[in-house]
Amino acid sequence: MKNRENEKYVKLGITGVVVVIISLLCFFVLFRLPVILAFFQTVGKILTPFLYGAVIAYILAPICNRLEGWIGKCLPKRKRFVGTLSILLTLLFALLLAVALVVLVLPQFWESIVGILSALPAQIENAIDWFHNLLADQPELQTWWDGFSSKAILKFESWVKTDLLPTAQAVLNGLGIQVAGIFRIVKNLFLGILISAYLLAGRKTFAIQAKLLLCGVFPRRWADMVEKEVRYTDRMFNGFLMGKLLDSAIIGLICFAAVSIMRFESAAFISVVVGVTNIILFFGPFIGAIPCALLLLLVNPAHCLIFLVFIIILQQVDGNLIGPKILGNTTGLSSFWVLFSILLFGGLWGITGMI
Repeated sequence: MKNRENEKYVKLGITGVVVVIISLLCFFVLFRLPVILAFFQTVGKILTPFLYGAVIAYILAPICNRLEGWIGKCLPKRKRFVGTLSILLTLLFALLLAVALVVLVLPQFWESIVGILSALPAQIENAIDWFHNLLADQPELQTWWDGFSSKAILKFESWVKTDLLPTAQAVLNGLGIQVAGIFRIVKNLFLGILISAYLLAGRKTFAIQAKLLLCGVFPRRWADMVEKEVRYTDRMFNGFLMGKLLDSAIIGLICFAAVSIMRFESAAFISVVVGVTNIILFFGPFIGAIPCALLLLLVNPAHCLIFLVFIIILQQVDGNLIGPKILGNTTGLSSFWVLFSILLFGGLWGITGMI
């Protein structure tokens, strides 16, 4: 009886000590929260290349597995060489694709910016003259429009001199910081590619280690259940991601063919933007279509209207025909949770988080 009472008091004492420790930890976290957040931000910046590497490796893993299977049939007795060769070919394919996209986008992007800047004054004058002629039957409105447009032009010129030029000068002064930021992104991407190579090479070993860890932490029945759910989730998400990439590539090619036939400006640039942003659910078509429409609006308003109609038709075809045919019901996830995840991870990691 006495031993039971002692055991009861020991349990109460341990509970009290645990409560005090947890309270002290909460008190410490609350009063040192800025330091803790700064620490995690620093750690996050340091681990950014590993995040890039994990994303790249996860996207390239199916391609690497396919190549390894095909090459393994030709060289069945050289498994290590087959694995290394498949990783090298996968990374080479990804790099060539990225370089091709950059070569297509950057020159046309620069040409579009230069063309807009050179054509903008003439476009503004044409728009003012067109509206002036439109109001020919309304002399009072025409007089009001002439006065309003002249004042607007004066305000625009004043804004260019007082606001735009100083802002451009400030941007040029801070160009060193921007270059440093771009260099940091390029460095992280380069390190991410190297890390992805290590992750692809050790993907089977990591899977075995994860299973051993599960079996060590959970009972065998729970470990098998967790492994089954993880494999199911990976299969569904990977199938959806690969299907979405294929769907976006098809949309980009269709857009390039249509824009080229209609002889719009910067066909390659527009099709790449539309195809890449189509990967993002819900918001992707709007994210890609709006800047392209604004670009065409400044060059040719009629082309802008035709492009918007074409994008609406293309998205309807994609949403009702191409997308379901390629993807099917791969995720089984409700639209609410898809929207929630896009907003959450897009806020945390930008476009990468949305994807």
